[in-house]
Amino acid sequence: MVLYDNIRWEEKAIYETCRKNGINSTSIDAKSMVVPLDGRSAYEGTVVIQRCVSYFKSIHSTAALEGLGARVINSLKSASLSGNKLFAHMALEKAGVKTPRAVSAFSEESALQALEELGYPAVIKPTVGSWGRLIALLKDKEAARAVIEDREHMFPLYHVYYFEEFVKRPPRDIRAIVVGDRVVAAIYRYSGEGEWKTNMALGGRAEACPITSELESICIRASKALGGEIVGVDLMESDSKGLLVHEVNNTTEFKNTVRVTGVDIPGLMIEYAIAAGKK
Repeated sequence: MVLYDNIRWEEKAIYETCRKNGINSTSIDAKSMVVPLDGRSAYEGTVVIQRCVSYFKSIHSTAALEGLGARVINSLKSASLSGNKLFAHMALEKAGVKTPRAVSAFSEESALQALEELGYPAVIKPTVGSWGRLIALLKDKEAARAVIEDREHMFPLYHVYYFEEFVKRPPRDIRAIVVGDRVVAAIYRYSGEGEWKTNMALGGRAEACPITSELESICIRASKALGGEIVGVDLMESDSKGLLVHEVNNTTEFKNTVRVTGVDIPGLMIEYAIAAGKK
């Protein structure tokens, strides 16, 4: 079963892979799903590939289905940690995986104080969010004050401040796709014209990245630190610290990775899910 809340290229590719191979699978929109939480479960033993983009739909639907006996990929632990940048940072730190220096604060005043300690320029990120939305480069205190004042008028979740150091690096980052215990493909993602962020949604471009033993080792450790099984690991090549993991995506996009590398990622995902259901 594939659970989604937004049909992207990836969800269509997974569905088509199942259809072409005669694999019995259903695709369900989480927004139309009703889950009785008590009594006998129709989900007992069902393998679910969780593809909800919404952090909150993902963790709550995963919690419900796992509680009813389904085998969800990725697990509630993975969804909870990966989908929250502060939680993920702490898990990576605990596992000894190098990640950008970060600091958190919980009020307007302490946020500005935290930035003085971290130093400018710095990057503000929402703890929960994707596609580079609401991520901003803070070049100085005036810019920081303006952004933080805006956040104070937003939903309370945005009053939890999460800042990262601005990492000096080439104008690209790396996305590596992990399936189980191996990295199956990786790409460089280059920033688009006039952009410092590397998100493909912002006009960046991609090219194949070699999978070195160092890259694979870091990605597998990052995935395991967050309880991941099928994840996308994003890394930066710091001029001074080497490879830094800056994000792990539990419902990762892989359209550009398939296009550039030719690796059949949907097929590998289905293969992994079928094997997981037999254990």
